[in-house]
Amino acid sequence: MSGPLIAVVAVVAVLGATPLVILLANRFAIVDRPGSLKPQERSVPYLGGVAVFFGVAVGAGAGRPSVLIPLAIALVLGVADDRFDLPPALRLLGQVGVGLAVVATVPVHLPGVVAGVGLVVVAVIVVNGVNLIDGLDMLAGGVVGIAGVGFAVILHGPGRALAIALAAALAGFLVYNRPPARVYLGDGGSYLLGAVLVVLLADAWSPGKPLAAGIASLAVVAVPAAEVAFAVIRRGRARQSLMVGDRGHPYDRLVARGWPVVAASGAYWAVEAVLAAGAVVAVHLGSTGPAVILDAGAAVLVLALALASGSLTPESGAPA
Repeated sequence: MSGPLIAVVAVVAVLGATPLVILLANRFAIVDRPGSLKPQERSVPYLGGVAVFFGVAVGAGAGRPSVLIPLAIALVLGVADDRFDLPPALRLLGQVGVGLAVVATVPVHLPGVVAGVGLVVVAVIVVNGVNLIDGLDMLAGGVVGIAGVGFAVILHGPGRALAIALAAALAGFLVYNRPPARVYLGDGGSYLLGAVLVVLLADAWSPGKPLAAGIASLAVVAVPAAEVAFAVIRRGRARQSLMVGDRGHPYDRLVARGWPVVAASGAYWAVEAVLAAGAVVAVHLGSTGPAVILDAGAAVLVLALALASGSLTPESGAPA
């Protein structure tokens, strides 16, 4: 199946499936209700990730069908968390399972132990990172969609097919997720998107891919990975459990300063677009030097965003 056809089928699949999952989410009360950590004024259906899965599956099926295993594990884990509020230990165990499934389905040109442990750690970080940035309308979907475009240019073969489907599926999803959102990704969707990024990252390190592609691809997932680091620092300084949510993320701080939701989400989109474009350029140059410089620049860029927003400091009223 050609790239353009994958994109068209993925968009149509998501556009058609999303109204159905909205009905399903409302029917079984799988909704996000207003609360102290929920800024919306009304309940919003979860399960958007189920619709996105149909679109992503188009690319997986056209390229490497075996990766549907880790993607399905991530989706089921997240939907179960949306419905039953799973304990942290069980969520972590499931995320480790996602990483192990990626190890089993995507070959990489790294030593076995390094590849296994590394991909599991990356899976836990990236899956949680996407979950953390899924806090505003169209934020996570936009960031991961742009990452999909970057991977579609960097990769070839099965990875490119999956990346095209990811970007197209999220383009369709954003029709329903733009402010005011009619549906959310939910944990099912954010875990799924994190798992797709891990698969694409692993593909960039697979046999036959230049080392520059693997190194540069790290910058493409820097935004969600950095969100985890910021949360660890902020909650550590506040002596707050890592398992307890807060409203101290960079996008929360921007909104608190009066930024519209669209602008705060757009700031993340812009950062991701710069990093994805940089990765494309670094891979095109063909040597590891530019890719390493890009990764260092990515770290500086996301740190600057965190410092500018004040998200490394505890929330007002939190213990110091």
